[in-house]
Amino acid sequence: MDLFDHKFEETLKKEAPLAARMRPASLAEFVGQEHIIGAGKPLRQAIESGQIPSIILWGPPGSGKTTLAFIIARHSNAHFSPISAVNAGVADLRRIVEEAKERRKLHQQKTILFIDEIHRFNKAQQDAILPYVEDGTITLIGATTENPSFEVISPLISRSRVFTLSALSEDEIRTIVRRALTDKGRGLGNLNVVLDDNALKYLIVMSNNDARVALNTLEMAVMSTPLNADGSHVSLATIEDVLQHRALLYDQSGDQHYDIISALHKSIRGSDPDATLYWLARMVEAGEDPLFIARRLVRAASEDIGMADPQALVVAMAAQQAVHFIGMPEGNLALAQAAVYLATAPKSNSLYTAYSRAAEDVKKRTAEPVPLHLRNPVTGLMKGIGYGKGYKYPHSYPEHFVQERYLPESLRGKQYYLPSNQGHEKDILARLKAWWQGRGKTYEKETGKQD
Repeated sequence: MDLFDHKFEETLKKEAPLAARMRPASLAEFVGQEHIIGAGKPLRQAIESGQIPSIILWGPPGSGKTTLAFIIARHSNAHFSPISAVNAGVADLRRIVEEAKERRKLHQQKTILFIDEIHRFNKAQQDAILPYVEDGTITLIGATTENPSFEVISPLISRSRVFTLSALSEDEIRTIVRRALTDKGRGLGNLNVVLDDNALKYLIVMSNNDARVALNTLEMAVMSTPLNADGSHVSLATIEDVLQHRALLYDQSGDQHYDIISALHKSIRGSDPDATLYWLARMVEAGEDPLFIARRLVRAASEDIGMADPQALVVAMAAQQAVHFIGMPEGNLALAQAAVYLATAPKSNSLYTAYSRAAEDVKKRTAEPVPLHLRNPVTGLMKGIGYGKGYKYPHSYPEHFVQERYLPESLRGKQYYLPSNQGHEKDILARLKAWWQGRGKTYEKETGKQD
């Protein structure tokens, strides 16, 4: 490498994203995955000894697969040849294999072939490296976010050790973010960044266990914050602005159009069939798109009636199909029949509020992995790491029910759906109470009353 190349490489390092600059260079810097690289663990012993077997690193995005591969390369006496399955092909693999053969012959040096996103290689591409993994010409390190039982050919798996990486915990993401804030060589330490506690907490939760997302978001937030004499102050509002997901606007024009559909929906919710018919006629006679009206009826059936009368959704969908089948003006009676059915049906918003509560947890909480006993052990590898262990099959129990944990541990006992005492939901409420008594689920609202 000449002086120009060296300067160019140094410039690239400085201009690389924060997540790339903060990539750990040693096991001492690596955060997380103690179950596979903790003291005394087989992979750590292999890394420290420099005797690396072929391995497959399987884990979610941002859990450290690529970083771990580069650390392994630093601790090994082998030549390191990294490629990405996104843009590499069989020709690249053959070139690396030929170079590995020469290296082994001339210098007695092994070659580590690192394939990032190995699941993107097809069977023929994976077959191309199989003989050379088998005879030791190359040592394979594959990284994948997909289940290797399905995405990596069986002969490669049988010649490799599969290590499963876990999603990073909130504390581990916090450690990584704080290190980036204080590191003056590779991180943001020279900018004197002050990150509010609530901003840090929000950043951690919204990163969804992905260190790369957390660091890239942090960097963008710092770049978006004015730098003053005391440094840079990153607030919760800044983090929220960087992470925002803009919703598509629906009400772009035509206030009358939306005011009347709103009046129709509220009349249905208020159980007034006369007002419902009036506002429906106002829209139909004005030439409103009947499918637009049908869509709102379907929404009302789920939002304002829900499980109090499950037939309401069936009626609303039948009206939509009738309008589509026979057209207008004949379809107006189908719309009227559905609208009046909805207006006179028992009302409950329990389903609507239940979904809203569940969606709120999905947005604000860390996305936890599916409990092992609920996962399907399709392959021997999956069964070996605990998939399906201890699962209770409801049909094997009296009344086809058995108390089991179906939510992640942090949500144990959580209740989203709280049935009302209206219509069909009375029966649902009684059934749920009988099933789940003794497991912390009361199916009663905070007020102690049912709507």
